Amino acid sequence: MDYKRKAEELVALMTVEEKAGLCSGASSWYLKGVPRLGLSPVMVTDGPHGLRKQNESDLGLSQKKTVPATCFPTASLTSCSFDRELLREIGQAIGEECRAEGVAVLIGPGMNIKRSPLCGRNFEYFCEDPMLSGELAAAFTEGVQSRGVGVSLKHFAMNNQETRRLIIESTADERAMREIYLSGFERAVRKASPWTVMCSYNKISGEYASENKKLLTDILRSEWGFDGLVMSDWGAVSDRVSALRAGLDLEMPGPCPVNDARLVSAAQDSADDMAALDKAARNVTRLLLRAAAAQKRGYDAGAHHALARRAAAESIVLLKNDGGLLPAKTGVNAAVIGHFALQPRYQGSGSSRINPTRLDTVGEELRKLGLRFEYSQGYPEASDSPDPALIAQAVRAARGKDIVIVFAGLPDSYESEGFDRTSLSLPESHNMLIEALAEVSDNICVVLSGGGVMQLPWYDKVKAILYIGLSGQAGAGAAADILLGNICPSGKLSETWPLRLEDNPSFGFFPGGTRTVEYRESIYVGYRYYDAADRAPRFPFGYGLSYTEFEYSDINVEDGGLFVSCLVKNTGSTAGSEIVQLYISEKDPVIFKAPQELKGFQKVRLEPGETAKVCFSLSHNDFSYYNVREGFWHVEDGEYEIRLGSSSRDIRLRHTLHIKGSPAPGPDCRRTAPGYYNIAGGVSDRDFEALLGRAVPPGDRPDDEPFSANSTLGEVLKTPYGAELLGERLSTARSDAPEFFAMFAAMMNDMPLRSAAMFAPDLLSAEKLPALINKLNAQRQAE
Repeated sequence: MDYKRKAEELVALMTVEEKAGLCSGASSWYLKGVPRLGLSPVMVTDGPHGLRKQNESDLGLSQKKTVPATCFPTASLTSCSFDRELLREIGQAIGEECRAEGVAVLIGPGMNIKRSPLCGRNFEYFCEDPMLSGELAAAFTEGVQSRGVGVSLKHFAMNNQETRRLIIESTADERAMREIYLSGFERAVRKASPWTVMCSYNKISGEYASENKKLLTDILRSEWGFDGLVMSDWGAVSDRVSALRAGLDLEMPGPCPVNDARLVSAAQDSADDMAALDKAARNVTRLLLRAAAAQKRGYDAGAHHALARRAAAESIVLLKNDGGLLPAKTGVNAAVIGHFALQPRYQGSGSSRINPTRLDTVGEELRKLGLRFEYSQGYPEASDSPDPALIAQAVRAARGKDIVIVFAGLPDSYESEGFDRTSLSLPESHNMLIEALAEVSDNICVVLSGGGVMQLPWYDKVKAILYIGLSGQAGAGAAADILLGNICPSGKLSETWPLRLEDNPSFGFFPGGTRTVEYRESIYVGYRYYDAADRAPRFPFGYGLSYTEFEYSDINVEDGGLFVSCLVKNTGSTAGSEIVQLYISEKDPVIFKAPQELKGFQKVRLEPGETAKVCFSLSHNDFSYYNVREGFWHVEDGEYEIRLGSSSRDIRLRHTLHIKGSPAPGPDCRRTAPGYYNIAGGVSDRDFEALLGRAVPPGDRPDDEPFSANSTLGEVLKTPYGAELLGERLSTARSDAPEFFAMFAAMMNDMPLRSAAMFAPDLLSAEKLPALINKLNAQRQAE
């Protein structure tokens, strides 16, 4: 069926009220249909590392109220696989589960760049590099949509923190936006044609993303050729008519009768608004038609569990292995320490939380593989405070053992949607346990669970470290396979691990003020910054050890630099996989640039002694930067170096060539913004303002700013009237799952009044909100 043409025919038969009605949800998870025209409602659900389908009327996040589904490793771990085909397979499996449950659109993948290691939702995002993020998101999207189910790329765009994410303005220069924060989305849109894109909550250049025409129409549709549906994040719409004009098709959740009526009125008063409404209605109708074509089918839960195990195994990263402590042999005298060994931390908290079809534990999986060990809990289940008795018990269990495997990491309460981390530290109970064990054993392997970067104060006191991330329902088996040598580790870090929080480029400007957050580091995100500042990380981007060794040779560059190849040989005695990474570096650029940028990657599996030819195809655009003055991608004429390596700090082969371009036009940044040519020295106010091309907006809201629909519940609850009216009501608007309490508290504090109607509709509905705001402002004036 030609869905686009059919949608045009159906919309031509609709009343203006029916068109407007299609542009908001029917409920929390359903879109409206038009029954008289044969259009049925369809369901959308959260993702992105599994299906999270919950009760229709439920806006809460209780894991118990969702259907069982395969919990795959989170994106923060699967990105460490650097494996497009693996992400495509995961997408196919999740698409099958969506189809079996009658779900039309999976809300994901999450593509936001990891600007800071403190972002509480980093576990849900791929990485710090837009090329890697875009490639993996495109593969995942192709996988899901091959099963007749759509995806929604999110959160578009510049949503790189949880603190005040509903109201914050992300202030960044145009080059940073284009090269770092938008280019991953562009790659996924152009390569995979997602059915939908979800806009973020935050403001960009003074406008909410839902009302940002430059973002939603000029860039997404006109430049990139996106022809799908743009939906809002839940409660992200500030002005519905402005959002329609900007290119937002669908407001979620619904119903939103007040906003529907506003669309009707605007369309009746303006031919341009009627045309915009027609376009939005066509986009929604096309989605309904696409979804109706999918047929419900079952899926093989066992096969999906096996895929989840393989996905974890391909992604887990060996960070340290002094003296070849790993792999361990099954006949050794071993101790297994840590609560996570029996109660795994396998996924994040928030709207991505999956109800797994089954859940493996490392302790059980190690036993299945033949390892006999003494177990000790080591630290309390739900407390950061060390327990001397548990530590003493663990020390007794570890004493005299050939190997001590400690399971530690970040608990649920440390990272979640809704709030950001305050440090990179592990719980003190975990750190003190490891320190105590190091006093009695020289053969410690620490297995780390968590969705992001961690500080390791005991690094020099242990021999091995294995990062298993948030490895999903079957990750325990993958970890056991790697610990015992049944699988050779091949994952590589998709995020730089700094030695200290203060070393990361956003430090001092994250999470920003009450009004804005300044992206002062510009393009210098992740390894781009550490390379430019010549700052040594704990572990660099692209780093990961193996049980074997690989030798690189014979770099070959042809077709003016657009075809690159090399030979890779497994020189060890164990079969394994290597991830060959291609970086491009320009010598002596006129415009400030990162010392190198990832432009290609290939994963190759080799038997002992086997050699393979690894090939890369590049485009002219891979040598370009975004020219702000001219508004296009520009290749600067000059000398470039092709680098092939095992990580961003382990370059094995180099080749220099001349790329024909043109002289770099634009402002003299060396004069106006010299800090960006010496990023290690910091960026001044003047540097940042010169790069922005405008004055830096105020960081904080004034204390006497009048209340509005965009004032937060936290601000309102500080007033006597707000506390009296809303305090008790909102205190009951909590999840029934304890693991979500901290998330809900943070979200409530930062939530604007216009969005809070989801939790208190009788008090904060669109009809009653103006009276409440007037009352708050009148009280403030009377004080």
